Amino acid sequence: MRELTRAEDQIMQVLWQLKKAFVKDIIEKLPEPKPAYNTVSTIVRILEQKGFVGHQAYGKTHEYYPLIQKDKYSKFYLNNFLGGYFGGSFQNLVSFFAKENDMDINEVESLLKEVKSKIDTKDNE
Repeated sequence: MRELTRAEDQIMQVLWQLKKAFVKDIIEKLPEPKPAYNTVSTIVRILEQKGFVGHQAYGKTHEYYPLIQKDKYSKFYLNNFLGGYFGGSFQNLVSFFAKENDMDINEVESLLKEVKSKIDTKDNE
């Protein structure tokens, strides 16, 4: 799997939200200023070549849908992000955000408890 560009990610966010959409539907959901139809169509076709998007043809019109689940891509992206910026260490990530956001010890402990709770819940599934 490859990392998405900002424009590709924006299109995928819309497709994950809508589940399936025509190019015009994607454009409707994008913020102003709206990109040109051809721009969105080109990005969607690139996403299709990368294996992120599939389509159903209706004559000359195509309805697009995601082939990659949002949570699967999120996990891939965050693992790359953690590896690239924090040496793969969640501890380094938390330490960075604690320092940058002037978090006190209670906020850090609360965050760690929440993470531990989610891990425990996942382990029990």
